[in-house]
Amino acid sequence: MPKRTDIKKIVILGSGPIVIGQAAEFDYAGSQACLSLKEEGYETVLINSNPATIMTDDETADKVYLEPLTVASVTEILKKEQPDAILPTLGGQTGLNLAVELAKTGVLDDLNIELLGTNLHTINQAEDREEFKDLMHELNQPIPASLTVYDLQSGLDFAHEIGYPVIIRPAYTLGGTGGGIAKDDDEMTTILTRGLTMSPETECLIEKSIAGYKEIEFEVMRDHNGSSIIVTGMENFDPVGVHTGDSIVFAPTQTLTDREYQRLRDASLTIVNALKIEGGCNVQLAQDPNSKHYFVIEVNPRVSRSSALASKATGYPIAKIAAKIAVGLNLDEIINPITQTTYAMFEPTLDYVVAKIPRFAFDKFYNADRVLGTQMKATGEVMAIGTNIEESLLKAVQSLELNANMQNTLLPEDAQGKSLEEFLATVGTDTDIRLFELFAAIAKGATIEQLHDATLIDEFFLSKLAHIMDMQKRLMTRMLTADLLTRAAKLGFSDTMIKAVREITDHELAQLHEMADQKIVYKMVDTCAAEFDSATPYFYSTIGDENESEPLGNSIVVIGAGPIRIGQGVEFDYTTVHSVKAIQAAGYNAIIINNNPETVSTDFSISDKLYFEPLTIDSVMNVINLEKPMGVIVQFGGQTAINLTQQLVDKGVKILGTSMKGIEMTENRHDFEQLLIEKGIDHPAGDTALSLDDAHAIADNLGYPVLVRPSFVLGGKGMAVVHTQEELDDYLVPALKNSHGEPILVDKDITGIECEVDILSDGKDVFIPGIMEHLEGAGVHSGDSIAMYPPQHLNDAQKAEIVKIATEIGTAVHCVGMMNIQFIMADKPYVIDVNPRASRTVPFMSKITHLHLAQLATQLIVGKSLADLDLEPGLYPEPDQVYVKAPVFSFAKLPDAPTALSPEMKSTGEDLGHGKTLDEALHKAFFDSYHFDSSVTGPILVSAHDAENTELMAGLEDSGYPHTVYQLDQDWPDNVAFVLATEDETPTSKQLAAKALSHQVTLFTAQDTAASLVKAPLTKQA
Repeated sequence: MPKRTDIKKIVILGSGPIVIGQAAEFDYAGSQACLSLKEEGYETVLINSNPATIMTDDETADKVYLEPLTVASVTEILKKEQPDAILPTLGGQTGLNLAVELAKTGVLDDLNIELLGTNLHTINQAEDREEFKDLMHELNQPIPASLTVYDLQSGLDFAHEIGYPVIIRPAYTLGGTGGGIAKDDDEMTTILTRGLTMSPETECLIEKSIAGYKEIEFEVMRDHNGSSIIVTGMENFDPVGVHTGDSIVFAPTQTLTDREYQRLRDASLTIVNALKIEGGCNVQLAQDPNSKHYFVIEVNPRVSRSSALASKATGYPIAKIAAKIAVGLNLDEIINPITQTTYAMFEPTLDYVVAKIPRFAFDKFYNADRVLGTQMKATGEVMAIGTNIEESLLKAVQSLELNANMQNTLLPEDAQGKSLEEFLATVGTDTDIRLFELFAAIAKGATIEQLHDATLIDEFFLSKLAHIMDMQKRLMTRMLTADLLTRAAKLGFSDTMIKAVREITDHELAQLHEMADQKIVYKMVDTCAAEFDSATPYFYSTIGDENESEPLGNSIVVIGAGPIRIGQGVEFDYTTVHSVKAIQAAGYNAIIINNNPETVSTDFSISDKLYFEPLTIDSVMNVINLEKPMGVIVQFGGQTAINLTQQLVDKGVKILGTSMKGIEMTENRHDFEQLLIEKGIDHPAGDTALSLDDAHAIADNLGYPVLVRPSFVLGGKGMAVVHTQEELDDYLVPALKNSHGEPILVDKDITGIECEVDILSDGKDVFIPGIMEHLEGAGVHSGDSIAMYPPQHLNDAQKAEIVKIATEIGTAVHCVGMMNIQFIMADKPYVIDVNPRASRTVPFMSKITHLHLAQLATQLIVGKSLADLDLEPGLYPEPDQVYVKAPVFSFAKLPDAPTALSPEMKSTGEDLGHGKTLDEALHKAFFDSYHFDSSVTGPILVSAHDAENTELMAGLEDSGYPHTVYQLDQDWPDNVAFVLATEDETPTSKQLAAKALSHQVTLFTAQDTAASLVKAPLTKQA
């Protein structure tokens, strides 16, 4: 049917701050939906509290509300805007659950607002475990024996009836939150109690475990007419039992027979048609590896995490088409944006293999529980495309940005010290490094049968790993020829991987490549295996004869930030996209290199050319050698791009913006210290250490406490404040481990107000959009602090001093583009850090000041001056309102990870709150960040350590928060307003934090955060 004309204005619900289980894929989906609806002439209103994303840009929707995603907040906006319809299926589980609540409370009916896409009945049928089970029985679709329970005893009784192990799946949660596999009554009690607490409906499904089956996913599109297609099938490398978000995934499916594939495909289409879903959805199924039997696991009646992967894997823009279906268009009426000649009513065909590998935060949280199960733990993911499984898998491995030696040798760090028997014992438990343990076991002689018995991973996949290790052995032991090199490259081995296992020079490698018959070429992603002409500027590398990518000319390359992880999030996708817009507006062709399937920057329609490749020097140089760009921009790809800069310069690549010399002046401790001394700028006393003995001597000289951190890091990785030599030794081992040979920095720890600025500079003059003050004091990573703008505790003289120092630094390093400078305001301002790139605060400040800072920085990089941009040097005028950027944490997903705020960053995302006063702004921000309503007072639980701060306890008491000191193993009381636990050392404090998370009670892990709730302000140090 034609698109609907009875609808004029549509509200799109976003997904809120990025958390484990709900990340940038919903920014991508929401952005696509807004633009797709605007294309069709609808007025769009977006509600989302996440400032870091493209989705909340003023250019994405006609009107953007950066407001809390609560029923009360959204109701107020709906009353004001009076939309005709609301679209909730592109905002993850947050958007879906919010729409259900709005419907249940009668708000949608009262305001005569229609739910677009999937209706409420369908959402309930898919999300409510009991209703879904009933529907599957009606359709004769097999599901594991299960029972919906609302209390612990019912769950235990059913587990005894069907036998352990069982899977616990809470209703209406995201990323498997609260779920798990229980093998006995003790595990059942723990997991089910947690799951019932975390389900909004206090409802869990207890299901007979089918762990070990093949896990298959289908992305399905269906329109109002009932026409439906499979966008792609995906197969998990890991069998059932590991959350799909934590699994290695291949597209298309690899091990199914044609009959199995058709059976599962038919089941998916049958279910989606019975649910009458309109738009995109995800169906998960389990195939018995030993028979034709299968089970239906679940259906997500919305665009999911896998939808972004499927979109990038096929080039088929699922969210864009789902939005058009939501307003009445059918698949045979929607033009395929890739071919621009065919319609969306066709199933994509892949003539390549896609591999997705999740990215975890365990390189930051060494003590966290690394075992993977049904509750998701990955913070992000990488995707790679190749002509075979081996190539796509190794390209994905190269994209992970983990331990470089492990990525290049494919072996875990302890490979030499462990026997085959030890590896066979450990690979049975899935962890974030199991892939590398499998490689190590194969290298030590493990057979495919042994590994299959230990892991239940399909033998086909294990044979591919064996093929890779066989080639590695050949590279180590055979004479290197052009033919062997070509065959290795066809399996995904990069030059760096070859050099890691074989002594050979770059010159010798280049000579062998020159002699090879086939070389690196680029193929186009076109959704149709080249069956139709396509103009898609979307490419991947492989070894072959025919190159489908012709150099653009007049181009600039922007290096992306790779996978989302703690310390480097979606904010760099934001800056990358804005940089591209500015490059294009300046008349150049913009080329992006990136490997993150979740993000807007890797949508083929954003740049003039997209290369989906690892962000390694090998892969980046291959693109540069083909395209021969005017230059490369590294400022918007986080630390990933900055860390490539020296290698690019060494290879003669022109870096646009701040020069390598300027970058080195800020990143190299000695050079930076010399600069500050020359300019008379104060900084914490300190020195560099290359060993434990060096660090001891420096710390003794400075006096404790000291701040320890490696050079060239992101997110405060390996950073800590230590108070004794014993603590120094404990912290220095991981700090040295993460330093990659760079010196360790040991500084005197200074107490004061931490603040930061992002500066724009043309190399001569400096413009400062604003000064952000951190609510939490120095010693808490800036990404984990609540940032306040304008600053609330700095006087005019202090602000002027910060502006003066920032200007001096920007001028001294000849900053061209953007830079971030961090200060501590104590007896005077001390400079503590300079990042010669865009930082995580850029989207936040851009949205507050209504200045597209990354676009402005890019214009400076390509030759404009501040005067050309009508920017006056100095500080931009401050607004009347107060804005705060508050962190959001995913501690509940990472058991045993440290929760106390420290110099090591722990947050996964952020939200924005604003108001006439700081209290009002914090009140809004607390809803989506700490899930806390600051207008509701009540009793609180605190650790013994925190109770020692008697001034804080008295202030909280007077403000309506009487405290009780938590005792080990005490019963959990009702109606706890929040918990304060700011240390990770004592068992009592650890248990208090863990119980707060399992009971979904707000957890504050810095005293300054809790102090913001005190009505009469406490003393602020400065």
